Amino acid sequence: MVTASRVQLTVLRGRDDECRAVRSLLDGMTNAGGALLLRGEPGSGRTAVLGYAHRHAEGDCTVLAGSGLAEEAALPYAGLQRLVDPVLDRAAGLPGEQRQLLRRALAGESCPADRQLTLSMAVLGLLAAAARDRPLLATMDDIDRGDPQTAQVLAFVARRLRHLPLAVLLSADVTANLDGIPAHRLRALTEHESRAVLTDRLDRLSGREGVDRLPDRPAASALTALATIGGGNPQALVDLADVLTAGQWRGEESLPAAPPADGALGRAYRARLDRLPPETRRVLLLAALDEDGEPGTLIRAAAAAGAEVEALAPAEVAGLVRVEQRGVTFPQPLVRTMIAASAPLAERRAAHRLLAEVLVADGQRLRRAMHLAAATAGSDPVLAAELEQAAVGGSDGWAAASVALRWAAELSDRPRLTAARLLAAARYAWAGGQPDEARLLLDRLRAVCVDPVVRGRADLLRGELELRCGTASSASATLLASAAAVDGTDRALALTGLVRAGEAVCFTGEQYRYAEVGRRALPLRRPDDPPALEVMGCLIAGVAATLRGDHERAGPALRRAVVLGDRLTGWALTPTALSCAAAAGLLVAVDGAAHRLAERAVELARERGELSMLSRALELRAVAEYWLGRHEAAAETSRDGLRVARATGQVNCANVHLGMLAVLAAIRADRETSLRRIREIGESPTPGSRPHALAAWALAVLDLVDGRHAEAAERLASLARLGTRRGQVLVQVMATPYLVEAAAHLAHRPAATAALAAFDRWASSTASPLRRALSARCHALLAPRGGAEAERDFQAALRLHPTEAGTFERARTELLFGQELRRSRRPRDARTHLHQAREMFSLLGVECWAEQATTELRAAGESIGPPDLPAARLLTGQQLRIAELVAEGATNREIAARMFLSTRTVDHHLRNVFHRLGIRSRTELARAFTAERHVGLASDR
Repeated sequence: MVTASRVQLTVLRGRDDECRAVRSLLDGMTNAGGALLLRGEPGSGRTAVLGYAHRHAEGDCTVLAGSGLAEEAALPYAGLQRLVDPVLDRAAGLPGEQRQLLRRALAGESCPADRQLTLSMAVLGLLAAAARDRPLLATMDDIDRGDPQTAQVLAFVARRLRHLPLAVLLSADVTANLDGIPAHRLRALTEHESRAVLTDRLDRLSGREGVDRLPDRPAASALTALATIGGGNPQALVDLADVLTAGQWRGEESLPAAPPADGALGRAYRARLDRLPPETRRVLLLAALDEDGEPGTLIRAAAAAGAEVEALAPAEVAGLVRVEQRGVTFPQPLVRTMIAASAPLAERRAAHRLLAEVLVADGQRLRRAMHLAAATAGSDPVLAAELEQAAVGGSDGWAAASVALRWAAELSDRPRLTAARLLAAARYAWAGGQPDEARLLLDRLRAVCVDPVVRGRADLLRGELELRCGTASSASATLLASAAAVDGTDRALALTGLVRAGEAVCFTGEQYRYAEVGRRALPLRRPDDPPALEVMGCLIAGVAATLRGDHERAGPALRRAVVLGDRLTGWALTPTALSCAAAAGLLVAVDGAAHRLAERAVELARERGELSMLSRALELRAVAEYWLGRHEAAAETSRDGLRVARATGQVNCANVHLGMLAVLAAIRADRETSLRRIREIGESPTPGSRPHALAAWALAVLDLVDGRHAEAAERLASLARLGTRRGQVLVQVMATPYLVEAAAHLAHRPAATAALAAFDRWASSTASPLRRALSARCHALLAPRGGAEAERDFQAALRLHPTEAGTFERARTELLFGQELRRSRRPRDARTHLHQAREMFSLLGVECWAEQATTELRAAGESIGPPDLPAARLLTGQQLRIAELVAEGATNREIAARMFLSTRTVDHHLRNVFHRLGIRSRTELARAFTAERHVGLASDR
C-alpha cells in the first residue's frame, strides 16, 4: 500500500501529546499492558509516531512491526503473518488445537467462523509467550487498509492485555474505530508548528549533495503562505518543501497552489480515489472544483455528466466528504485541494467546463468566467475581457477578483492589457489582505510593462506595501517618486500617494521631511476639488503646518478635513478618505468627531472587505479612545487591530498596535502585560520609529509607577529632538504629561520645559478642554512647591477637565493635587482630592493608582476602611458573591465547593476584593458588609 506518512523526523513537531501517550503506554508495561489506536488523515504523521514508539522501545522491548497493505486486503491473515513471523517459534508452547489452527490460518487456509475465538486466543498466547523474557511492543500501521481478519484478531488481543507485559499500538484512518481500544486523533498542526516543519525540511534539503543552493533562512511570508497551503498536514508540508525553488523559499516567486500531485500525500489520495467507483470520482471532482458549494450547481453539473449526487455515497463512507441538505462539505480543506490536484489535467478541464455550463444566473458571472479560464489553454482576449468586467469592484471578494484578473492577464494578447490587469490584480490582492501575492504580481508586471505611468501606479502600490508590511524607511522615497510620475494623469492617486508618504515619514520619525510632502501637494490642490481630494489636501497641509509649529494655519485646514469627512458620500466615501478625516480630527483635538470618523472607516472597511485599510482605521480609533479616556475600549480596539495586521502580514501596523497595548497596560500598572507586548515587538523596529517610541513611552510609565523618575524622564525626553522635527514628535506630545510628572521630581528640567512649551502651543490652538486641563496640570507640577501658582493651576485643571470623558486623567489630577497639598502640610484639604481620586480609580478598576491614593490618604492622617461606594459598584458579580460568603463566615474551601471553583481561584478573587475595597482582613470585610446593610446600601445590589 502507498502510505503518506513515511518521512521519519527526529523531532515530531506538534505531536507532543501523542509522544507522551506512547511513552506512558510503554513505560507502564512492567505493571500492566495496554493498547492505543492512533487515528488521523493521510499524511498526519501516524507512521512517524509509530517510528517514535519503536525508537523509544529500542533496547528495552522486543518490537514486532507490521503494516496493512491494500494489495493483500483480500488475503485473510496476511498482515498477521508478517507481524508474528519473527516469533512463530514460540507457537510450540501453545495448546495443540490452538497451535494447529494458527499455523493453518497463517499458511493461507481459512478459519471457520466458529473457531475465530480459538484463533484469537492462540495469537494472544503467542504474543504472551514472546513477552515472557522481555516486554513486547507490537505495532500495525494502517490496520484498516489490510485484510479485515488481521484487524479483527489484533483488536481482540488489544482488549486483553491488562496483566501482560505487552503493548499494542495501531494506526488507522480518521474514520476507523475499534471498540474497546483507547483512540487518539492526530490534530492539524498550528501555523507555528507548520513553520517549524518547513524550516526543519529546508535544513535537511540544504545539506543534500546535488541540490541547488537554497537560502539559509526562508522568507517569513513564504512560511506563512506554505503553512496555509499545507493545511496543518505534516506530509503536505514536506511534499511542498521538496519541490520549492530557491526563489520560492525567498518569497520572490509564486508558490504552488497545492501540494504536488506526485508527492507522497498526492499518491496516498490517488490510491484512495482509485478505490472509488468511476461515477463517484467524477461527481467528487465536480464537488471539489465547485468551491461555492451551492447544492443546485452540483446537482446540475452532475446531471450534465450523466450522474447524480447520490453517487457520492462511497466517498462519504470513506470520510472524504459529508453530503448534507445544505450541500457537500469537505471535513478538511486539504481534502478538496488534493482531490483536484490528483485528477488528470484533462479531467479537471472537463469538470470546469461542465460547471461553467450550468452557471448561467447573473450573480454567477465571475464564477462562470473563472471556470472557463481554468479550462482554457493559451490566450483568449474575449474571455479575458469577460473576467475583467466580472471582477471589477470586487463584489465577489477581493481575493477572487484578484485571481480572476490574474487569469485575465494570462489570457490577454496585448502587453498593455496584460500590465493593466496585473496591476488591478495586485491592487485587489492587497485590498483582500494578501500583500505577498500583490508583490509577486507587481514583480510580474515590471517584466512586461514599459509605460512610465503604469509603472508609477505600480510603484505607488509597492510603496504602500512597504509602509505597512516592509521597510517603512524606504517607502517614503518610493511613494514620493511614484506620486510625481502620476500627478499629470491622476491627481487623486498622486494625493493618495503623498498622504501615504506623509504617514511613512511620521512612522519612521523623519517628520522634517513632511515639508517636502506639503510642497509636492500644494500644486495638486484646486479650489473646486471634490470632497475626497480636498480631505487629503487639507490633511497634508494641516500636518505640515502642525509639524513646523504653525498651529494658526494648521487648525483651519484640519477642521475643514473633519467637516468634509462627515459629508463624504457615494464613490468618495472610502475607508482611506474617512481615515484621513479621522487623523485630522486627532491632530486638532476633536476626539469625538475623530472617533466617529474612525469608527465609520472601520465599519466600511469591514463591509467592503478592505483588509488593507482596516488595521490603520483601528489604529486611529484606538488613539481617539485613548484621548476620550476609554482605555479598555482602546485596548480592545488595538487587540482587534493586531489580529487583523498579523493576519494580513502588516508587520508595521502590528507593531504600532503592540506599542499602544504596551502603553495602555503600563498606564494601568500591568507590568507583565506591558513588557510582554514590548517583547512581541522585538528588535525589528528601527530606533526613532513609532513602535520604538511607544515601547519607550510604556517603559517610562512603568518607571514612573515604580518611582524611577530620572529614568522615566530620560526615556520620554529621547522620543524626539524638538526644534529639529526628528524623532516621534507626535508621540512625545501625547506623552508630555508623563514627562512633566517625572521631571517634577528632578532639579534639572529643560527637556520637560521645552516639551511643555510645544504641548501648550498645540493645546491652546485647539478647543479641547482636556488638552488645556493637562497643560494646566503640567504647569502646576513645574511650579514651586507649596506656592499659590501650583494651587491655581491645579484648580484650573480641575475646572477644565470634561465631565463626560477623560475620567482617568481627572482622577490623576485629583491625586497629584492631593499629593501637592499633603506635602505642603495641608492634609485636610488634601484628603478631599485624594478621596475623589481613590473613588474614580476604584470605579475604573485601576488598582495601582487607587492604592497610591489610599497610601496618600493614610499619609494625610486618615484611617482608611472600605470605600464609601457600595461594594456592588466596585466588585464584579463573582467577587461580590465571594465577599458576601466571606462576610457570612464561610472558609475559602467552603466557598470553592459552593461556587464550583478551585480554592486558588477563590484566593485570587479575594485578594482583588481586599484591594478594591481598601481593607486588609476578613474581619474588616465582614464589618464593611454589616455597615453597608445597616445603612440600606445593600439594596443597591
